[in-house]
Amino acid sequence: MSAALEVTGLGVRYGRTWALRDCSLAVPGGRVAALVGPNGAGKTTLMHAAVGLLRPARGSVRLAGAAAFVAQDKPLYEGFTVAEMLGFGRRMNARWDEAIATDRLEGLGIALGRKVGGLSGGQRAQVAVTLALACRPDLLVLDEPLANLDPLARHDVMRSIMAEVAGRELSVLLSSHVVSDLEETCDWLVVLNGGRLQVSGDIEELLEGHLVLTGPDGASAAGTHVVGANRTGRQVSMLVRGAPPADPRWRARRPGLEELVMGYLRSPESAALPGLTGVGA
Repeated sequence: MSAALEVTGLGVRYGRTWALRDCSLAVPGGRVAALVGPNGAGKTTLMHAAVGLLRPARGSVRLAGAAAFVAQDKPLYEGFTVAEMLGFGRRMNARWDEAIATDRLEGLGIALGRKVGGLSGGQRAQVAVTLALACRPDLLVLDEPLANLDPLARHDVMRSIMAEVAGRELSVLLSSHVVSDLEETCDWLVVLNGGRLQVSGDIEELLEGHLVLTGPDGASAAGTHVVGANRTGRQVSMLVRGAPPADPRWRARRPGLEELVMGYLRSPESAALPGLTGVGA
């Protein structure tokens, strides 16, 4: 499968501080990739490098086609009407498709004559996403598209994005701090921590390849790779990669996505990078 986004040895530095270092990943085409990590992990920097908004100090970025980017603050002119924002997009983008924009906004019930400043947060997010989609990108890059939205608006925005993915050949890279928003929509996971890539791969394969073990302190986890462990009194709970250990005192279950993400973020020395092979990079 060809890669929609391929990053090789990427390094980005602000002054003497490295925002990203030795970052290599490949996101397959047609996937919806979740980019997660704590504040300052380098998520926005990676997105800016991916769409050409900054020049890396090291490494390279390759896109299989055109990209469109929606920044976290969803920059729109509040004094413009929605129609005037579409006109601005039309003049700035050679690939502009007016029908995509007008049909999508009509389906969302957003009138072209309304002022941007009078729209709700969810509606402004939808207008920003519409402007990006009307450029007919091969890769849609969304930096915290659900930030500052109420739960209903978050659901509506994500549902509309997934409808676009289903209806056309489109790859998506989106960042979010709310992992629960990503569970039913994303099928590829990228975790950044401290400017370094920690996890990259198919979400289902990652979940299948990990276990949460619970048992008494002192039980043997030989044969597994321990990602991280928490101890409460005499009980131990750990996230591990690999087959269940032989010690029968362990209770094993499959982790949820949030458990997987938090397990790695709490153990920055651990990594799971199966997605760099078999992507056709």
